[in-house]
Amino acid sequence: MLNHIVIMGRLTRDPELRTTQSGVSVASFSVAVDRDYAGRDGGERQTDFIDVVAWRQTGEFVSKYFHKGSMIVVSGRLQSRKWQDRDGNNRTSWEVNADNVYFGESRASANSNGGSYSRDEGGYANNNYSNSYSNSGSYGSYDSGRAQSAPAPSAFAELDDGDGELPF
Repeated sequence: MLNHIVIMGRLTRDPELRTTQSGVSVASFSVAVDRDYAGRDGGERQTDFIDVVAWRQTGEFVSKYFHKGSMIVVSGRLQSRKWQDRDGNNRTSWEVNADNVYFGESRASANSNGGSYSRDEGGYANNNYSNSYSNSGSYGSYDSGRAQSAPAPSAFAELDDGDGELPF
C-alpha cells in the first residue's frame, strides 16, 4: 500500500510546538493550499485548509523557521484520527503527518512577504539544512533527521577546446 502526500501552501497561523509527557516535540500547524483549477464559472480558486503534525526534529525545525504566511512544502502521509467531542459524538479528523518539510520560497521572497529566516542558524554545520535548486530559485529543506552529506566532487575533468574535435 502507498500513502504519500505532498502539499505546498502558506501557514495560516504560527506553528504550535508542544512536548509530550515522554519529552517528544510535536508541532501542529495548518496550511492553506489553493486548488489548481478555478471551476467552471472561471471564478476564484478554492482553498483547502490542511492540518499538519510534525514530530521531533522536524517539528522543532518548523517551529523555529516558519511562521504565519510562510510558504511551506510538506511531504508525508495522510492519516485519520478518531475522537469524541464534548457531547460524546464520534468525530474523525484528517491530517498530514509530516516526514519532510521544505522552504517553499527563497529568502528574498520571504523577506518581501514580511517573513524571515536565516540559513546560518539551526545546525547548518550539523547537516540539518541542505540546499537544493529548481527553476524558480533556491529552496532549503529539513529531512527528518537523516544525515545529509555534501555532494561528491565530480569525477569528470573539463576538456580543453584547443583542438576543436569532440572526444568521441
